[in-house]
Amino acid sequence: MFAEPSPTATALLLLGRGSDADSERGVDCPGDLPAPSDPDLVARATAAKKALGDRLFILGHHYQRDEVIQFADVTGDSFKLARDAAARPEAEFIVFCGVHFMAESADILTTPGQRVILPDLAAGCSMADMAVLSQVEQAWELFEAEGIADRVVPVTYMNSSAAIKGFVGRHGGVVCTSSNAKRALTWAFEQGQKVLFLPDQHLGRNTAVLEMGFTLDDCVLYDPHKRDGGLTSEQLAQARMILWRGHCSVHGRFTLDCVNEVRERVPGVNVLVHPECRHEVVTAADYVGSTEYIIKTLDAAPAGSAWAIGTELNLVRRLANRHPDKTVSFLDRTVCYCSTMNRIDLPHLVWALEELVAGRVPNVITVDADTAHFARVALDQMLALPAQ
Repeated sequence: MFAEPSPTATALLLLGRGSDADSERGVDCPGDLPAPSDPDLVARATAAKKALGDRLFILGHHYQRDEVIQFADVTGDSFKLARDAAARPEAEFIVFCGVHFMAESADILTTPGQRVILPDLAAGCSMADMAVLSQVEQAWELFEAEGIADRVVPVTYMNSSAAIKGFVGRHGGVVCTSSNAKRALTWAFEQGQKVLFLPDQHLGRNTAVLEMGFTLDDCVLYDPHKRDGGLTSEQLAQARMILWRGHCSVHGRFTLDCVNEVRERVPGVNVLVHPECRHEVVTAADYVGSTEYIIKTLDAAPAGSAWAIGTELNLVRRLANRHPDKTVSFLDRTVCYCSTMNRIDLPHLVWALEELVAGRVPNVITVDADTAHFARVALDQMLALPAQ
């Protein structure tokens, strides 16, 4: 049973049912997209995929629309998908139905002979965009001036650009996912006394405080838009966790009011949220974990149980449809999609596949060799983390 959230003007825009002259234009495809109303889109995608055969491997992130997910060879979170692509060296074309930083990671991990394609180049990530390389380099210069750089280990969330992963690799740091953030931070504090955590403040704070015994006073927030990050020398000297001022536009939307409201409305409800949510939401929830954790938790839940889930709506709806024996609610009463994930729709996928069939390779995502090398260093350090 699933109660559909109320539509909002923003949600309708994301679904292509409206227009906004003031919105970002994005990047136009170098060709004509089929109309979203074309009744033959499914047949066209099916035919193109069949024509390409084993030369093609389609990855679908959990937050993608169902119309796209149906054509994915594998589904998962960003790192799982990048590794799945690396495990298919015979596939010439990797079509990544996700966002830009995910396609970058796939390019880093796959062979030089494989080409990673993003069906819409405007499918970025607002969180990843909140940490720009020049800003991070400026922060590091501040740490050097304050005499703390040699004690700071950078840790970046998988949801960051290749440039940021490369920076972390150059400075002896590590990449983490929402599943292994505690392991990554434990390793980092064995290497140094402080951590610069990029770019999601909430995952860093929640992991340090709720899983590692830190206090909120151990954490400071570095704002790249303020002089010296908005921090004093004393704050930097005392801090153990230097959190970057970044967040997920979807998970940051959930509030403590959302949790309180659903508990009043649905007796006995289990609140299950992603660790990218705000600290007060995570502390008020019953269960907290990565996307894969959310899926497994609901799979294992008993029939008749009630759940309010704080993550992207496409996934919540898909889980609700997969578990009709359970009551599943979206934690917010109104629709909230990941706007950039939703840029990858069926017309863009059809266009990309038909371009490949025609011998044209569109929207190739390529990371330069130097950045890719150091990003791989940080990714390999994550893979080498001891199990916990």
